[in-house]
Amino acid sequence: MSRKERFGGWFVVEDSLPEDLFTPEDFTSEQRLIAQAAADFLEGEIVPHDEQLEALDYKLTVELLRKSGELGLLGGDVPEAYGGLGLDKGSTTLLSETMSKASSFALSMGAHTGIGTLPIVFFGTPEQKRTYLPDLAAGTRIAAYCLTEPASGSDALGARTTAKLSADGKHYVLNGSKLYITNGGFADLFIVYAKVDGSQFTAFIVEKGTPGFTVGPEEKKMGIKGSSTCPLYFEDAPVPVANVLGEIGKGHRIAFNILNIGRFKLGAGCLGAAKETIAIAAAFANTREQFGQKISSFPLIGAKLADMNLRTYAMESMVYRTAGLMDRLLAAEHIGEETPDAGVKAASAIGEYALECSIVKVFASETLDFVADEGVQIHGGAGYIREYKVERIYRDARINRIFEGTNEINRLLIPGTLLKKAMKGELPLLEKAGALQAELLQPMPLPEFQQPLELEAYRINQAKKIFLAIGGLAVQKLGTRLEQEQEVLCALSDTMIQIYAMESALLRSLKLRARAGTGAAASELAQLMTEVLVQEGMERIESLAKLTAAALEQGDGLQMQLSVLKKLVRAPYIDTVARKRAIAARVIGSERYIV
Repeated sequence: MSRKERFGGWFVVEDSLPEDLFTPEDFTSEQRLIAQAAADFLEGEIVPHDEQLEALDYKLTVELLRKSGELGLLGGDVPEAYGGLGLDKGSTTLLSETMSKASSFALSMGAHTGIGTLPIVFFGTPEQKRTYLPDLAAGTRIAAYCLTEPASGSDALGARTTAKLSADGKHYVLNGSKLYITNGGFADLFIVYAKVDGSQFTAFIVEKGTPGFTVGPEEKKMGIKGSSTCPLYFEDAPVPVANVLGEIGKGHRIAFNILNIGRFKLGAGCLGAAKETIAIAAAFANTREQFGQKISSFPLIGAKLADMNLRTYAMESMVYRTAGLMDRLLAAEHIGEETPDAGVKAASAIGEYALECSIVKVFASETLDFVADEGVQIHGGAGYIREYKVERIYRDARINRIFEGTNEINRLLIPGTLLKKAMKGELPLLEKAGALQAELLQPMPLPEFQQPLELEAYRINQAKKIFLAIGGLAVQKLGTRLEQEQEVLCALSDTMIQIYAMESALLRSLKLRARAGTGAAASELAQLMTEVLVQEGMERIESLAKLTAAALEQGDGLQMQLSVLKKLVRAPYIDTVARKRAIAARVIGSERYIV
């Protein structure tokens, strides 16, 4: 595998090829069968009990998790050697997306299969895996992940829970507390982080019933009301030395790697919820009448549905692109055979795309917020009534911008991670930025755009130049002070997010055209959505570049930067109104998310 393919962040310095992209159109028949099994279970077992689950019925939630395990729905990421299915990331992503319709139950399930189980999959000893993974895959034990504390959230390493080795050397004695723990009320197994001797951040596997370990009362939440969220307390709680997960003092490796996959899986859940919201909103718009006609006939309602659909198209393209990148690296490194270090290698490989995981998390959570908000607006007053599911989706969506590291923290991580990769020689960021300087001083005549999506490909290439130019200026002007200039970092991060979104949509649309032919309706709709996404994305990037340039330069220097920017954003302007009307017509006619 080439360096380009191996390391995350390369999308800002080089173009990718459509054939390198994994998309939903690439699902195998086996993957579709897995998703159908999940959908059948959802409709047959979860939906009929929706009200009970939302009322936080522990017994029913656990019973249905057990049934999920019997069907293999909890073991996708667990190796076959330990009772799981050992599925690829594309398959487990599709499972997460499919189950998102289950609302709070989907969160309970996702916390168990993801951040609850994966620490043992990746970092457990062979004995720990043999002891716990078969039960976790079968659903006979439910897992929870315990990182947040009253005084530490995004600052995970600021944890105050302590662990001290007992006098006989057989146990670590835990003292402290954890906060907002999903599945806390009914979990059997807890991945708990504590500092050995008050300084060495370490992960432990703690079993329910451990003396001195108690679970507090349920939190009263804004949304996700059917999921359990409790505080945990440890008062001289003895945990066997054999239950140390990973190495003493190396708990941060586990925490950060699990957060990477958690952020990515959150994106898959947001995708499923956005698709459901579009279907609900389109169906309502086709039913509700005002002024003697269905509200779906009003252009402003159509524009909302078009925006919801095209942003979800970008999200879907990003989510599965990232899953494909992970799978390609795992396959190229021959990771999958059950060797003692296979889990650690898999976590490391996924960690190569930590930057993309953060991008997916931010874009997906904010896209779902937008889609849910517009869904409520289309419902009007009905959207504020609990009888309509869009009200619940709206409340449930809000947590995603906080889960798995707040979006603000992730925005700071994205450019920071890119710069670290550049400094380690893992991608030629600074070299590309330096080489660009001479090019920017030359005339930039517009090429002719004759083929579909040529304009969009050109504009994305220009967007990458804008990022390199502004990013290079930030490094030049601020040096090591850059990490303190959070507004600049945020603007650079948002530029990268827009580039990844636009390019993911473009590559998928090009792949659709190549596969289906120029006359296929799917490729035509994808083209329309990509054209709108790129134009609106470039407007956002131009605004971000101006903000950053003004923060870094003044006077003639600023005018020069703005002049360069003007050359880079120059391109034919398209009619987004007509395109959105065409997109809306397809969504309204189908009453669902459509490509």
